[in-house]
Amino acid sequence: MSKAKTVGLWILTVLLAVAFLGAGGSKLAGAGGTPENFARWGLPLWFMYVTGAIEVTAALLLLVPRTATLAAGLYVGTMVGATLTHLKAGETGQIVAPLVLLGLAVVVGLARRHEVVAPFNRLFARGGAPREVQA
Repeated sequence: MSKAKTVGLWILTVLLAVAFLGAGGSKLAGAGGTPENFARWGLPLWFMYVTGAIEVTAALLLLVPRTATLAAGLYVGTMVGATLTHLKAGETGQIVAPLVLLGLAVVVGLARRHEVVAPFNRLFARGGAPREVQA
């Protein structure tokens, strides 16, 4: 990967991590009317804390290249859930942000996927003829 692409990927990764750290942190703190939103959507309060914990955990995992694909997967699942929740509640104007974040998470996950299989390539290389795992 070229230096410009690497820098761009890191910028995107950090922006995505900051967005999810903020969103997850506000859910864990119960700030900004978040408990009322979850109640309006018919979701229990504990689910707000679980969602916040997932978002904060994924934000931290996103900053480690080997776990960034896992984090992106967590984001994709969370943003699909957010999109469906807004659609079910009739809040179609609220789906833009989750869809944008979902798209960015897919980009980061795909860009970092080679770092997930790299340890397996080294493992297979030790056991005999070098073979590469394809991402």
